[in-house]
Amino acid sequence: MARDNSEVTGASGIDAEDEAQLGDRKFYRAEQEADFADQQPQHTPQTAHPAYRLAFRDTDFLLRDELRPVRFQLELMKPEMLLDEARVGSTLVMYGSARIPPPESVEIALAGAKDLPADEREVVERLAAKSKYYTEAYRLARAATERSIIEDGRRQFVVCSGGGPSIMEAANRGASDAGGESIGLNIVLPHEQAPNPYVTPYLAFQFHYFALRKMHFLIRAKAVAVFPGGFGTFDEMFELLTLIQTGKMKPIPVLLFGREFWTQVIDFDALAREGVISRRDLDLITWCETAEDAWRAIAEFYRLDR
Repeated sequence: MARDNSEVTGASGIDAEDEAQLGDRKFYRAEQEADFADQQPQHTPQTAHPAYRLAFRDTDFLLRDELRPVRFQLELMKPEMLLDEARVGSTLVMYGSARIPPPESVEIALAGAKDLPADEREVVERLAAKSKYYTEAYRLARAATERSIIEDGRRQFVVCSGGGPSIMEAANRGASDAGGESIGLNIVLPHEQAPNPYVTPYLAFQFHYFALRKMHFLIRAKAVAVFPGGFGTFDEMFELLTLIQTGKMKPIPVLLFGREFWTQVIDFDALAREGVISRRDLDLITWCETAEDAWRAIAEFYRLDR
C-alpha cells in the first residue's frame, strides 16, 4: 500500500518524509543534534552557562587534563580514518633534517655566511654540502610515486614525511612533481611550523602528541628512508630500530642515507663491541647513498619489478 507523507510534519519539527524512511536510522546524527541546539533560545542563565554546552562542542572541556585519553584517541582515529578513506595501503616514510638547504638555495646560504665567524661559517658550509641528500630524497620520492603500485584497490608506498621543510619538503616535492599525492604529519611547536606547499592538502595532518605522530609514521610504513638529521631524526630512527629489534614490529627496509655522516655521529660498531646490541642487529640497517640504492633494496625486499 502506498504511503502519502506530503505536507506532514512530525512532533519533533522534522518532516515526516524523513521520519518515514524505512531502514533509516532512528537517532539523529551528532551534527543534526548540534543544529537543534543552535536553534534553541540562548538567553537564559542556564542555556548561557558552559555546563549546558554539548560535550563534543565544548572545547574548554575537551582540553582539560582529564580528557587527555580522549585526545589521544582522536589523534589516533582521525588520520587513520582519513587515510583509510583515501585508500592509502602503505607508505614510504622519509625522515631527515629540517635544516639542510635545497640545492637552489646553497649559493645564497654560502654567500650569507661569508662574514660570519669561522665556526658559524663552517656549520653553514657543512649543511650546504648535505644538499645532495635533498636531491636524493626528492629522487626517491619521485621514483616511488611514478611506479604507482596499487594492490586490492589500495595505493602502496605513498610518500609520507613530517610535513616540514628541507628533507621533508624534498619528499613531498618529489611525489608532487611525479603527479602523485603525499602525506605530511606536522606537529604543533612553540615556534612557527607549517606544512610545506607540496603536501597534498587532504593528507596534511597536524598533531599535538609526538607519540601519536610517531605511531602514524609506522602504522602503514613498508620502508623508511632516514637522511642526515638531528635529535628528531635520531629519535624516530632509534625507535624504529628498537621496534624491529625487539620483535614488536615486523622487519621492513630501514634505509640509512649517508654512511659518512652516520658513522661519524654514531659509532654503531662500538655498540656491538660493547655488547649493548648484538652484531646481527647491525643488519637491520641498509646503507644507501642514492635513490637507486634505496629503491633497489625495497624492490629486493618485496620482490617487486624494478
